[in-house]
Amino acid sequence: MHDVFVNYRTGDEETAATLIARELTRRFGADRVFFASNSIEPGHRYPAELVKTVEECEALLAVIGPRWAEVRGADGRPALEAEQDWTRREIRTALDRGILVIPVLVGKATRIDRAVLPEDLRELADCQYRRFDHRDAESDLTALGDVLARLLPDLGQEDRDAQAARERAQAKSRKKKAQDAGHVRMRARDVEQRVRGGIGNLNGDLGSFVNEPQGPVNTGPGHQYNAPHFEGDNTGVQFTAGDNSGTVHQRFERERRRSDDTR
Repeated sequence: MHDVFVNYRTGDEETAATLIARELTRRFGADRVFFASNSIEPGHRYPAELVKTVEECEALLAVIGPRWAEVRGADGRPALEAEQDWTRREIRTALDRGILVIPVLVGKATRIDRAVLPEDLRELADCQYRRFDHRDAESDLTALGDVLARLLPDLGQEDRDAQAARERAQAKSRKKKAQDAGHVRMRARDVEQRVRGGIGNLNGDLGSFVNEPQGPVNTGPGHQYNAPHFEGDNTGVQFTAGDNSGTVHQRFERERRRSDDTR
């Protein structure tokens, strides 16, 4: 079923209608957007196809340019006044069925004046519109597609642009995780820490240290390594890289005394 029906008037803004239909088809798929010149197969009866599709669609875009109300039919009268004018019939059917109707004003077209509309189309003048300008075609088409995706949830699920944006975000996230995982953690022995007295931390992940302890101290996860440098007392630097469920390792480097034999 087609969700969006693109309605336009021959002799007014066929080019704009074609661009709109082409972009919406690219974004949502050909089976979601109806455009008479593309959607009706050769040999099919177009009156029945038009009526059936309008009755079943979720939204009708009425593409309206500066000459929309002025184009004349074969009899020389404004085409809009003819009861069987297809542009008029399609909009009237959508309004009668309570289908969402969005006027798309092209270029310098202004809001439709109720006075120029047949009685059965006057509700069209009250419908909130969108604009399409060839100078801002890309942004205007994107905005129109965004509105339709938001107002028609089933159509939004087919939004190829939204899907591509999600895939780009996921790829970016995976790339960042891979980069983070590839970073080499710095080891405690690569860091020179100069602190005098007290308890500190080596660059967040590398464990804690105790400077000038007065005996064995364990401050973090894993094994504790004591490497005191002292002369006659038990002072020095102790550091850990684990929790206090680990073991304590000490290395004492006393200054060797001369033996009496060397006197």
